Amino acid sequence: MPSLERVPALVATGFLAIPVAEALVRLPADVLSRIQAAPIDATLADTAAFSEAYGYPLEGGANCIVVVGKRGEDLTYAACIVLASTRLDVNRTVKQLLGARKASFAPMDDAVAMTGMEHGGITPIGLPSSWPVYVDSRVAGVPEVVIGAGVRGAKLFLPGAVLAGLPHVEVVEGLATTTAD
Repeated sequence: MPSLERVPALVATGFLAIPVAEALVRLPADVLSRIQAAPIDATLADTAAFSEAYGYPLEGGANCIVVVGKRGEDLTYAACIVLASTRLDVNRTVKQLLGARKASFAPMDDAVAMTGMEHGGITPIGLPSSWPVYVDSRVAGVPEVVIGAGVRGAKLFLPGAVLAGLPHVEVVEGLATTTAD
């Protein structure tokens, strides 16, 4: 099993995506002090592969999903953070949040170009400031969440409550569903 060499996120800026590193240095010190980062094998960036390879509990994995809502010719982009064990409710909740007639996952090429981050590494820290960031309420209660670092070769680790309290974040009840819902 490969090891994780976690360091304070501010120390890790050299192996994070540029927008992520720039956003981290703008966070208040008390928030930044609760965020760690670690380089990983980029081939293991997908949540399930990462959890299995590094022995990290799948329940702590979170996914950042870029969505787009459309109403007429207007497009609205947003990011949604859900636990890996849940599914984003795009057709009902996201559509309603965006005030859109139609909502869907953003095309990956668009998401990568607009965020400056890599596919499989997009994270809520460092997204365009005009985008809303919606976090499923379940994420806020997780003691530690692992999420992308803007590149496939690194991960960020932070309490779910810290993630839920980041700038531009709105915690949403029912953003995600489970098979039990």
